[in-house]
Amino acid sequence: MLYFVGLGLGDAADITVKGLEIVKKAKRVYLEAYTSILTVGKEALETFYGREVILADREMVEQQSDVIFEDSDKEDVAFLVVGDPFGATTHTDLALRAHQLGIQYRVIHNASIMNAIGCCGLQLYNYGETISIVFWTDTWKPDSYYDKIATNRERGMHTLCLLDIKVKEQSIENLMKGRKVYEPPRYMAVNEAASQLIEIIEKKRTEGVEQLAYTEDTICVGVARIGSESQQIAAGTLQQLTSVDLGGPLHSLVIAGHMHPMELEMLKLFAVEPALFDKLLEEAR
Repeated sequence: MLYFVGLGLGDAADITVKGLEIVKKAKRVYLEAYTSILTVGKEALETFYGREVILADREMVEQQSDVIFEDSDKEDVAFLVVGDPFGATTHTDLALRAHQLGIQYRVIHNASIMNAIGCCGLQLYNYGETISIVFWTDTWKPDSYYDKIATNRERGMHTLCLLDIKVKEQSIENLMKGRKVYEPPRYMAVNEAASQLIEIIEKKRTEGVEQLAYTEDTICVGVARIGSESQQIAAGTLQQLTSVDLGGPLHSLVIAGHMHPMELEMLKLFAVEPALFDKLLEEAR
């Protein structure tokens, strides 16, 4: 049996009891190591589980899945995923490939950013489509997600923005030369994402767009290391979030839609400028 085991968001202890039982009895245990990270490394997991954990990078998961599937029709293999197993399309693809090979699989769910984001105070049932914000380069600045933000905002919905992660990535030069040399890991921070979002609307203005999906004054929420003891949350305008420092990864950003007074009360707890939320509460009542 192939088991997809969610690890939650914080540290080694966030695994469920059921998940831990599977890890302890499995013949092999793989840790998917590129769509997200915990606040602890592989060594901490191995100490907590009392066994070896094999790192599964993008190349192994997407191109060498037969290594993971090997003998899983005869013995138990655990595939560990930070958050919930189906928080990324990569894992759905892995499940489909297992099914095509006649390999049975089972999923052990856990908390993910998709539901834990409720801790910021914006109600989960008021979220629209989730987007991903990627690192820009000098020659590549995609902004297609702007239209999704616009649709969510038109409906009064909040937008969860997942921020880019670059793990075991190659430079263009090394890729072209076939050299297995990898760049240092990079994790997008809330302030960088906020700056990119502002650059997008500045560009829209130069193109003559009058009805913008959001502005520098739109209320947003930045979160970091949700589920860990060092969790950080900051609420303010998009412009204010360009200056916040929430520390180490992982970060996410929420662009608020229509807000109920109770949501505003919660955001005030994390406000960069509490007086701003006093004013918004006064207007909402």
